[in-house]
Amino acid sequence: MPLHPQAQGLMDVIISSGAPPLYELSVEEARALPAQLAELFGSGPDVAAVRDIAIPGPGGDIGARVYEPSADPPGTIVYYHGGGWVIGTLDTWEAPCRTLAVDSGCRLVSVDYRLAPEHPFPAAADDAYAALVWSAANLAGGKPVVVAGDSAGGNLAAVTSLRARDEGGPAIALQVLVYPVADHDLATAAYAEHGDSGLFLGTKDMAWFWDQYTPNTADRSNPYASPLRASDHSKLPPAYVVIAEYDPLRDDGLAYAAKLRAAGVPVTVRRYDDQMHAFFTMVNLIDAANEAMAEAGREIRAAVGAERS
Repeated sequence: MPLHPQAQGLMDVIISSGAPPLYELSVEEARALPAQLAELFGSGPDVAAVRDIAIPGPGGDIGARVYEPSADPPGTIVYYHGGGWVIGTLDTWEAPCRTLAVDSGCRLVSVDYRLAPEHPFPAAADDAYAALVWSAANLAGGKPVVVAGDSAGGNLAAVTSLRARDEGGPAIALQVLVYPVADHDLATAAYAEHGDSGLFLGTKDMAWFWDQYTPNTADRSNPYASPLRASDHSKLPPAYVVIAEYDPLRDDGLAYAAKLRAAGVPVTVRRYDDQMHAFFTMVNLIDAANEAMAEAGREIRAAVGAERS
């Protein structure tokens, strides 16, 4: 199936701009990219309430933004944004977070975890887990908790689920893993097919992200960095895994879903065979993003036992 015309059109605009690839940019230059893209998404749907909070973390307070779609939501989503553990902010993920909160009907806590290279592994993973623990204890009110994230944020959602199991942490009703980074192996078939295709993410980009996040290369095999390498995937929360075909991370998500399923974990895989990496968060720009958000929202509603009103 060919790349969807909306996705192809966006890539044509980016390529025609003559902008250098991400891996040639400085960290500061790379961090400016999401804000430019977020301008195209708009502000996202209205919610009942939004507030910024500080969550106690292992390296100091962790910033977070709480979206309340209603006065008494049926569950809480702890959400980790993408960006290779290097880029992304609460503001640049505003529209997708609002959209998922509305589509799921759940409170959503968007976590501003520490970024590399200033804070290399395991800082992001530590903050992600601390945000789950705090949110479950202080916001969820005994109702179900979901972890979710896209790309590097999908990695953090998977890692947080592993850690909650390993450390006797909060129960997680569902892990929503959107084209997650599951391993540091850059030699999969998906990287060979799409890593040098000029799409939204390339092999050299992922190598750059890993270099920032795990400058100590031995850390890359730690299951809290590469969750596919965990020795045991049993007794983890049910998973909803979103896959884009035109994505170097395609096989990461598929391999992780297979590992979970083989360990007896209920898994639903939703493939978007005409989409590229990063499409999920491009709400109001790519129709498939809004469709994917709605579908993820339905999965979350089912996991927390809620019905759409």
